[in-house]
Amino acid sequence: MRTSVKSAGKGKAKSSSLAGVIETPIELPDGMWDRISRKAYELWLQRGCQEGNALRDWLDAEEVVMEEIHEARE
Repeated sequence: MRTSVKSAGKGKAKSSSLAGVIETPIELPDGMWDRISRKAYELWLQRGCQEGNALRDWLDAEEVVMEEIHEARE
């Protein structure tokens, strides 16, 4: 996904400064992707296997996993 912003009055498109950030995936620590994936699947099951909520399940899983990590470090 690439976003562009038109220059005022010139009609030329230039890349947004966020475009490079969006295209570069964030590297997760070893095992983190699997941990989030398992939690997202668990949340999907808890919500009655509802289709169409994969992103919500993933983001909620990220939040839960990050909170678990934060609590473990305290």
